[in-house]
Amino acid sequence: MAVEVITREDLNEFRTLLLKDFKEILQLKPDQAKQWLKSSEVWKLLNISPGTLQTLRINKTISYTRIGGIIYYGHQDIEKLMQQNMVNSERTLFNSK
Repeated sequence: MAVEVITREDLNEFRTLLLKDFKEILQLKPDQAKQWLKSSEVWKLLNISPGTLQTLRINKTISYTRIGGIIYYGHQDIEKLMQQNMVNSERTLFNSK
């Protein structure tokens, strides 16, 4: 039975190759958000209750599509809604008033 000795240099080379492979995989598959989200996904994404989401629909604050009994929300619409409702801070590191 042959015995192989693995050195630190071997492990470092393996780690380098493994990290290189992971980087290539991540570059091939960029992070793509789903185009359409179901209500439960939107609750979790925005950390809101089902009732709050229903209120946003009733007030026509958020766009949606209903197919049968399932309601879908466009991911881009949610991003747009978040941008429109962003409140910019007037404080800076140099101005703490």
